[in-house]
Amino acid sequence: MSLHESGEDYLETIYLLSQKQDFVRSVDVANELDFTKASVSRAMKILREEGLITMGKDGGIKFTKKGREIAAAVYTRHTLITDFFAEFLGVTPVTAEKDACKIEHVISEETYLRLRSFMTDKGYEPKEWK
Repeated sequence: MSLHESGEDYLETIYLLSQKQDFVRSVDVANELDFTKASVSRAMKILREEGLITMGKDGGIKFTKKGREIAAAVYTRHTLITDFFAEFLGVTPVTAEKDACKIEHVISEETYLRLRSFMTDKGYEPKEWK
């Protein structure tokens, strides 16, 4: 399955929100991303159809196993790339974050793994890698 960039962004947002709060709803995602509730509702429908999330009658969003794996992987790529730009290249944190947001969706697995290996060899200790 090839998830679009926007789908990955939604999963990553749900993942981050779930780290901060016990209960994540569509309105939380909409507020976090500053998107309309209608846009988020459509996206949640697609993520459900892809088997990546489930939604309870109470509106709570839960990951399926596959959804959590993808969300964690996207977040991990994002964190690694942000840290590389900021810590290894000296890019400002704001720019590192913005650039990582774009690159995390297009970086190849080969390049990601080599970057990860390079950083590990240089003593980088990741917060969370998948």
